[in-house]
Amino acid sequence: MSVSLMQLWLPILLGGVFCWVVSAIFHMVVKHHNADYKLISNENQVSDAIRAGSLKPGLYSMPHCKDMKDMNDAVMQNKFAQGPVAMLAVFENGMPPMGKLLGQQLLYFLIGCLLIAYASTLALTAGADFMSVFRVVMVSGFLAFGWGLIPFSIWYGHPWSNCIRYLIDALIYAAVVAATFAWLWPSI
Repeated sequence: MSVSLMQLWLPILLGGVFCWVVSAIFHMVVKHHNADYKLISNENQVSDAIRAGSLKPGLYSMPHCKDMKDMNDAVMQNKFAQGPVAMLAVFENGMPPMGKLLGQQLLYFLIGCLLIAYASTLALTAGADFMSVFRVVMVSGFLAFGWGLIPFSIWYGHPWSNCIRYLIDALIYAAVVAATFAWLWPSI
């Protein structure tokens, strides 16, 4: 017998909330992501230069190439050789709006769990055993919460150590969701 998304509303909700709590523990107690960011030794001068450019919030690159063919230009090649080569994310000024950000993180987990639930309904039927549900949801959960992060290390310069920490997070989120779904999976 097939399983509908409506039958999975509780594991979707609890899986999202449980992941949100685990994420909070990672960032506020374990703090293993504190190593993700490095201090710029001349932060004040760099901040002054960025302020002088009046940058609006957005993602910037330097040296900036509008088109890949520009990379054949000797001037552009020299800019890359001299450096720095950087990606810069500029946010709104002021303290981070933590309420909004935490709400968005919860929504991220809930939508992720909804997508995982949908994929699970395609692969599993009512009455599936705990380990069958766990395995399908675990793989879907890792794909939902982790696999897409790898290109940030390939293309955008995020250190591989950061990526590995986030992939470990994704494995844990996937296990939390898998256990939740397996526990609450509809019986026949």
